[in-house]
Amino acid sequence: MKLDASPAARALLALELVQNQPGITADAIGDRLGVTSRAARRYVAILREAGIPIESASGPAGGYRPGRGLRPAPMVFTGAEAIGLVMAVLDGHHAAADADDPVGSALGKILRQLPETVGAQAETVRREASAAPDYAAARPDPTTTASLVQASSESRRVRLAYRTESGKDLDLLVEPWAVVVRHSRWYLLCHSVTSDAVRTYRVDRVQSAMIEDETFDAPTDLDPVSALEEHLASGWDFPVEVRIEAPVERARRFVPRTMGALEPVDDTSCRLVGSTSNPTEYAADLANLPYAFRVVTGDELRQSVATLAQRLTAAAG
Repeated sequence: MKLDASPAARALLALELVQNQPGITADAIGDRLGVTSRAARRYVAILREAGIPIESASGPAGGYRPGRGLRPAPMVFTGAEAIGLVMAVLDGHHAAADADDPVGSALGKILRQLPETVGAQAETVRREASAAPDYAAARPDPTTTASLVQASSESRRVRLAYRTESGKDLDLLVEPWAVVVRHSRWYLLCHSVTSDAVRTYRVDRVQSAMIEDETFDAPTDLDPVSALEEHLASGWDFPVEVRIEAPVERARRFVPRTMGALEPVDDTSCRLVGSTSNPTEYAADLANLPYAFRVVTGDELRQSVATLAQRLTAAAG
């Protein structure tokens, strides 16, 4: 749509487009302003003459970009977007109004930059609404998480100091494939050079992460979420094998992949092979099966199943 504006006003509108859409071309600026691409280039020239740094490049990835020293365009939120942002933080059970909490502090900085007419309601929601604490959530250290994400994006190996659920300290060299959030928990999906196997590690149990110079090649067809679920049951402290009295197709409806791999034994039974760091929790999951089962391998799991059976028998009187 053609704008009735002075050249100076159009130049400022062109500046806003460059800030909001780095790489925008003269043709695109002209289309937005309702002028020719030649006129759009003239407006960019006016900005440069005024000392505003705007860089340009030719080719398919070219166009105009803010130069060094040019402040980014201010954030513009609608009222609904601002409140939605606060609600998303509260849904994550963060202390949205706590200035000492990193997320709460960052949210406060964002809201203070908004016009009062937009930010007032969002600030009220932030200050007055409360989120029920999620005691099962285990939030990792932001610095550690950032290091792992950086190493993954740069395909660089990482030296981890890791503490297992049982309190065992491990020194690991890994190739980080992805950081995945699943059910409010953060996991590192990786190839462990130390054990030469695919492994998943809880990011909140990483004590330190040192990025190495050596690089690696991640799988090209990697589906991080599927791979995580497939390998969550491998590499833990206690190996297990369980015989389930049901065909493998039926058992799959009740056994999540995180418990291990299901393999057919015959037409009426299958076996579950995996590992766990928490035999008590694993036994409780097995108790939810609508089929008979028997622990074939895993003394720790066998003891946990026996203890659970005694508790349930006593509860039944």
